[in-house]
Amino acid sequence: MGLAVVVAWFAAQAPLGEAPARADELSGTLKKIRETGSIALGFRDSSIPFSYLDNNQKPIGYALDICYAVVDAVKKELKLDKLAVELVPVSSSTRIPLLANGTIDLECGSTTNNPERQRQVAFGHTHFLTATRFISKKTNRLDTIEDLRGKPVVATSGTSNIKQLIETNAARHLGINVIHAKDHAEAFLMVENDRAVAFVMDDILLAAFAVGSKNPDAYVISSDSFSKPEPCGIMLRRDDPAFKKVVDEATSALYRSPEGPKLYDKWFMQKIPPRGLDLNVPMGAELKHEFANPSDSSDPDAYKVM
Repeated sequence: MGLAVVVAWFAAQAPLGEAPARADELSGTLKKIRETGSIALGFRDSSIPFSYLDNNQKPIGYALDICYAVVDAVKKELKLDKLAVELVPVSSSTRIPLLANGTIDLECGSTTNNPERQRQVAFGHTHFLTATRFISKKTNRLDTIEDLRGKPVVATSGTSNIKQLIETNAARHLGINVIHAKDHAEAFLMVENDRAVAFVMDDILLAAFAVGSKNPDAYVISSDSFSKPEPCGIMLRRDDPAFKKVVDEATSALYRSPEGPKLYDKWFMQKIPPRGLDLNVPMGAELKHEFANPSDSSDPDAYKVM
């Protein structure tokens, strides 16, 4: 059963609600989409496997597949025969401004949901849980945050990870030389080229960079972490309850259906394009519980399985 079929079936069982009869009764993002006949999805170019470019420079990934399920639900909600999808590249620094100014309607990436961001944007239901760790070369023998004392360490500008690195550096008086990279690919390259001893980022993204590197066995991800496992979700504009309702009901239907675990398996447990990388990251008990009980909570403790 395909992804679009599953979303359509669940929508029929639990309708999103009758669309307003007139376009002028709509508001927010749904009104914008109805008027333009288009929905804009923000994508990342190197957030494997969430959102990245294949060999043909086409955006693909786990988060994009989730966003396409939302697109199908929006199309049904607005009773549109067709709905154009515009794909817009975003970075860690531009994703929130481009969402706020209306350039994109959904950000389909690996963005962590935290209280600070919830003051600026809204999130759909959590689709992944990740902790902030660092990757380094095994020859450097680095595993704990204390091991980074006085060394050059890179993180991507505009991320919660670089904020955690800066705050930890100050609180522990570590004297780390914090390097700001423009994107994840540049940050990992700095470790490859020994311009930095470590790259601080979501552990799943670090795993993807290691597997996809020229010498995967040369790298190790720290056991020590800068954070508890944090939720990741699709970003949308704040204060838009009608659109959020569509997003939440579409993702809830997907995660609770058999297609939800299959989608996870496709991107985290099987070989993925373009180079046949196999991340081999099984779904943990916390995420299984989240899929069965969808939530948009920004509190890491909300995802503990008792």
